[in-house]
Amino acid sequence: MKKLLKYFIYLILLAGITIGALELFSTYKPSTSIHTAAPVITHRTIVINAPIEKVWSVFGDIDRWPTWQKEIPSIKLNGPLQAGTTFDWKNKGLTIHSTLHTVDSLHKIGWSGTAFGSFAIHNWTFTAKGNTTEVAVDESMEGWLVWLLKGTFQTALDNSLTSWLAALKTAAEK
Repeated sequence: MKKLLKYFIYLILLAGITIGALELFSTYKPSTSIHTAAPVITHRTIVINAPIEKVWSVFGDIDRWPTWQKEIPSIKLNGPLQAGTTFDWKNKGLTIHSTLHTVDSLHKIGWSGTAFGSFAIHNWTFTAKGNTTEVAVDESMEGWLVWLLKGTFQTALDNSLTSWLAALKTAAEK
């Protein structure tokens, strides 16, 4: 029994060292476009019955995302809304550090960010269609944990972006 406990402790230590090394030595290439070779990629669109200015005012106020996006309990934009500014946020229990790579008022916003075992690139596009706005979102996710749990991450991302768009629609159409 003592020998079994000793092997179990060694196994836990080995797993901890392996995960620590994966986190320490993982590198990700930030980009203004999603990584098409990533194991998880999602594209979603929605038409919102509100002018582009209204939709942008809701989405572009990052610090207020938690008021309409319930998956995000907290967020802090660390400067002005412009490329290069970072923000720290929580989403479904993950703490994420992101950097804006694109901010084109009324048209595009994008960022990349890291969380435990993962790296994501998000790109949102806003297109005026008369008095409505088409919003498109593209995201890629990669990293050792994403590769390991590809199916779980794909389902979660698909559901999350569908939820984000629906929540944005509800908030912008008020």
